[in-house]
Amino acid sequence: MATFAIGDLQGCYKEFRQLLDLIGFDRAHDRLWLVGDIVNRGPDSLAVLRFVKELNDAVIMVLGNHDLHLLMVAEGCTKLHRDDTLQDILDAPDRSELLHWLRHQRLLYVDGDYVMVHAGLLPSWSVAQATLLAQLVEGVLRSGNFHKFCSHIYGNQPDHWDDSLEGYARLRVIINAMTRMRVCTAGGRMDFAHKGLVQDIPPGYLPWFEVPNRGSREAIVVCGHWSALGLQIRDNLIALDTGCLWGGRLTAVRLEDRKVFQVSCAAAEETKRRQ
Repeated sequence: MATFAIGDLQGCYKEFRQLLDLIGFDRAHDRLWLVGDIVNRGPDSLAVLRFVKELNDAVIMVLGNHDLHLLMVAEGCTKLHRDDTLQDILDAPDRSELLHWLRHQRLLYVDGDYVMVHAGLLPSWSVAQATLLAQLVEGVLRSGNFHKFCSHIYGNQPDHWDDSLEGYARLRVIINAMTRMRVCTAGGRMDFAHKGLVQDIPPGYLPWFEVPNRGSREAIVVCGHWSALGLQIRDNLIALDTGCLWGGRLTAVRLEDRKVFQVSCAAAEETKRRQ
């Protein structure tokens, strides 16, 4: 049995299937870890969502910001953006079943020394604390209060963690850190505007995983979200978003030996033709 962690799919179904062929994925024995953003912006979000759901116990995934955006749009709490490619899901006959399944996915997954999250963990959080905070959000996503919650999910404030935060402010910081964060200050104040290269990070900020003495530094964090960062394999970090959506590559790393597998992506041209 092998465990393969795979970067942001974002509706790139063809490349996903090519990558599974390349790694020789056997759903009866192997496991896939998907770091979130399985839908949106790419050419075939519906096919990806259906296929990942059908893989059942062979897949463990965490929710990304685009996955949450789909849920918010479906609830009528926000509108589609110009570049979104989610309409096929919203019009699908199995829409309710698919969205119900998506709502029941994790925000964070821990297995031994490994922690999988879409974006990152704030510096003050230990893995144990982050796990409890993720479970808090997961409970709301799966609850009867989901629609009310949707109306309060968006916003950049508060932009840092405080143990005294309550209610929607507390939930919003957790979601923003785990699904949107790329950079923060040493004290954990997040900036959501920066999406580019490391050398262009605003003064006073640094990649969240480079904050000295962060609480999760002893764990191996598996994440995606930051395509400009590219593939990063360090002692305590495996960052997997290699920009398939933008014509880069789709990447898998076999966790047992950290072997890298990649396929080239044509999704950028296909997305342009759809616009």
